[in-house]
Amino acid sequence: MTFSTQLQQLLDKGVQLPHPASVWISEEVDPERIHASAVIHPGCRIQGELTSIGPDVVLGAEAPVTLIHCQLGKGVQLKGGFFEGSVFLEGSSVGASAHVRPGCLFEEEASAAHAVGLKQTILFPFVTLGSLINFCDVMMSGGTSRKNHSEVGSSFIHFNFTPHNDKATASLIGDISKGVLLNQPPIFLGGQGGIVGPVEMTFGVIQAAGSICRQDLLEPGFLYQSAVPRERWEAYRVGAVRDPESKWAKNVKYIASLSALRSWYQYFRLPLMSDDPYTVACLQGAIRVLDAAIAERMKQVRKWLGLLPEAEWQGRWRALEAVCQEIADSTQLQSLVDALEGSGETYIQTVKQLTQTQQQHVQDFFETEIQRFAVLTASS
Repeated sequence: MTFSTQLQQLLDKGVQLPHPASVWISEEVDPERIHASAVIHPGCRIQGELTSIGPDVVLGAEAPVTLIHCQLGKGVQLKGGFFEGSVFLEGSSVGASAHVRPGCLFEEEASAAHAVGLKQTILFPFVTLGSLINFCDVMMSGGTSRKNHSEVGSSFIHFNFTPHNDKATASLIGDISKGVLLNQPPIFLGGQGGIVGPVEMTFGVIQAAGSICRQDLLEPGFLYQSAVPRERWEAYRVGAVRDPESKWAKNVKYIASLSALRSWYQYFRLPLMSDDPYTVACLQGAIRVLDAAIAERMKQVRKWLGLLPEAEWQGRWRALEAVCQEIADSTQLQSLVDALEGSGETYIQTVKQLTQTQQQHVQDFFETEIQRFAVLTASS
């Protein structure tokens, strides 16, 4: 049987294709960006010149996979579904029937079970999603290992669209400046529950199964259970924006967190892990994802501001645009990279080996970056 040029090149280099005739590789895919140890099961479709598939990746073990412009690190398993414009770092995995749209970033060992829908979702290492979940427009961290991880229970929803067509609703589950150090208590969101964004939660929070959270949970060790009795129902007028100061502050903080995380990738992760082309492809992909995530948040904030007639908000918008265009001070991270060169085989090992002084340098960097944006919420 004659195969396409791409398929034949993959077969020649040793990629495992149990039924190559059922696999479609589009013309723009570079076979050199697919590692010889990868396994591609029957029915998979791979597209995009930016697609990169690292060592020991397994695609389609449970159902066919459609992969478009994604970068996959070592040992990633995408068991079935649709994946576009997203990055999956070493050891991350997603079950069958997934629908992962552009803007998602799974950091090391993050995972999702079957039938999960995601878009503009960033999961820090070890974060675990159950099954039958819709979790768009969220950044989540917390936990120290695969055995001590932040978890989202099955049938959970992040509600990210309002009655007045507003998506300025991204939620920050965990503090990025601490979460990046992989030393914080996990967050637990119980199954059959939800969050009405935008919401902020701190580490150690537990949301009981079946609860819908509509408020910030900033007390560690807090158990949240929702109940709204009939006598507390209130009138609601579509188009009337409630508590705009709080919503503005949460959106600014979310954008600040994205900007800080982007700098972390550019000035720390990429220089430290620049010897492996598949890892580099993933990290460069992550930077693109974060750039796109910032642009998406800015678009949604701009749309939301259209509901607010006050001229003051237009001035704040221009200030936010200006801050976004400023370049981060990367001096601390660059000096940290020099000190850590060769200190760990993986990213997680490197972070786990940071001294208390080095951890403080990292936290100071993130807090300084976020503080650049905080002035925009000074009046709230």
